[in-house]
Order: sequence, then C-alpha cells, then structure tokens
Amino acid sequence: MKIAVDAMGGDHAPREIIIGALQAAAEYGLEIILVGDEARINAELAAHNAGGVTVVHATEVISMGEHPAIAVRRKKNSSIVRATRLVKEGEADAVVSAGSTGAAMASALLNLGRIKGIDRPAIAGVLPNEKGYTVLLDVGANVDCKPQHLLQFGIMGYQYSSKILGNADPRVGLLSNGEEDTKGNETTLAALPLLRGAGINFIGNVEGRDIFEGTADVVVCDGFAGNVVLKAGEGMARMLLKMMKEEISKSLLAQMGTLLAGPALKCLQKRLDYAEYGGAPLLGVNGVSVICHGSSKAKAVKNAIRVARESVDNRLVNAISLNIESIKTRGGCGNLAEGID
Repeated sequence: MKIAVDAMGGDHAPREIIIGALQAAAEYGLEIILVGDEARINAELAAHNAGGVTVVHATEVISMGEHPAIAVRRKKNSSIVRATRLVKEGEADAVVSAGSTGAAMASALLNLGRIKGIDRPAIAGVLPNEKGYTVLLDVGANVDCKPQHLLQFGIMGYQYSSKILGNADPRVGLLSNGEEDTKGNETTLAALPLLRGAGINFIGNVEGRDIFEGTADVVVCDGFAGNVVLKAGEGMARMLLKMMKEEISKSLLAQMGTLLAGPALKCLQKRLDYAEYGGAPLLGVNGVSVICHGSSKAKAVKNAIRVARESVDNRLVNAISLNIESIKTRGGCGNLAEGID
C-alpha cells in the first residue's frame, strides 16, 4: 500500500511530518511518498539516515491564510495538490496532510470528486467517551447544512464507526438541544425522519453531554456546531490535565500518590491526547483523504497514516457508496440530489 504524504503542510513541517511518516512506514509496512520541496525533504531524510521512501518534488505550498479553492486552482504544483493527484492517478492509495484544511478539502473535491449521491463531504472527528469513542461529523467542512446533508453524514459516520472502529451496529444520534423529537432547529427537525428511515441504527436526538457519555457511537451535526464541540472538547481536556498537574504540585502527599497512580494517569493522558487519534478522514470524496491537526507532530502524523491505511484496507469508500445507493434505491428518505451546490 502506498500513502502520499504532504510533507510541507502543518506548523512543524517538514521535520515532524517526515519523522511520523518514517515511523508509520516502519510500523505498518507501508510505502510512503513524501511530496514537497525535494531538497528540504532529502536533507531531513539524510539527517535521520532514512531511505526506502519516494520523494515527489512540489515547488509550491498553500499557506493557511490563502483562499483554499483559489489557491488549489492557481498552485497546481503545490504539495497538497500533487499528493492528492497521486491518488487520482492511481500512484497512491490515500493522501494525508496536516496543512490547510480548506486546501486539503478543495484539492480532494477537485481531483477525487464526490461519491455518487453525496452532496457534501464531511470531516469525521473521533472523540473519547466513557466507553470508547464517538465519531462526530461534520467537524468543520460545512458550516450550513440542509436536512439531506445530515442524513448523508449519518450514513457515512455509521460506515466509518463500523468499518474502522469495529462497532457491529453503531448507534447514530442527531445533535440537538433536547432528546425529544420536538426539539431542535428547522434543519434538525427535518433531518430526524430522514435519519429514522435510513436503515441504520438511529437512536434519535442526543445532547452535547451524550457525546462524552457514550450514548451514541456516531453523532451528526452541521460543521459549525461540530467544530465548536471539537475545539471545546480539546480545550477542556488540556485544562483538566493542566489543573491536575497544578494541584498535584501543591501537595507532597499528592505527589507521592501520583507515583502509585502513574500508570492510570498515563492511560488517561493517552485517551485525552488528540495525537493518539491521528487525523480526521474527509468522508464522501471518491478516495481516501485524511486531514491532520495543523499542529500535528510525528505521533499524530503516524496515527493519521494508520487511519488512512485502515480506510483503504476496509474499503470504506466502497461501503459508503453502496449504503448511499441502497437508500436511493429504496427511495424512502427524500431526494438525496436535492440542493446540490
């Protein structure tokens, strides 16, 4: 399996990206294609005495401040565009980038296209809960959504939770301001019956706290709400760990107790560390594209490549396509083509 990695994307590129890619190649037995400034990549590879990877030269980089769609069209020789095109041309099985999320999305849409029947691709974030993991989507790709978009997110999230996280029949919930069917805004009220008739294990409306209590395996929402939930969760996790360290440092007895509780605390820190979950897949495009946090270091990049490998191995794109097609065939969930931009 070949994974194309945007070596120039992210706050710590190219060094941390390359280290993470090399770790993934060694641990998972993958072929890595590093895309970016050949001279900088080769210098980094030489510093780590590493070989066995392919380097594809790209002369341009799309920065975080550029308009994604415009930059992708103008900078055809940028690292993210070249990496995505390798998937389109069959030279790679998946693409991973820690660069501009917007550019990664725009490149995937322009080069890979959408799965037939999908109006809006969604970014799926994986959050820890009391029992395991919750897939939350969308976490930023679509700020404004229509009911049929939320339906499609539910189907894609169901397949991701099933194929990648191993849940036999994932429970899917719709994020709202109350559990009752009468709660929510116009979009969620209209999406509720669509999800209920989608042939997936839909459990109805869920509230924000249910995400972390593990009430549902998949939670569906628009990208505005999802991004707020994701960033709030990350901030809360960092705050709790920081406050815990501060309180422990104030007491000698607490510090002694920490020695005994060390393994448990390390496990807790690992569960709350976003780097352990790697990147977020862009679901709905006709190929595997994984988007990393902009501040990703080697561990996060390595795990993002793992997510890409698992998505390819489990034929995630094909599973989503078949599920969408089956709903269109049944014709019981509204017009999936309605409102395509």
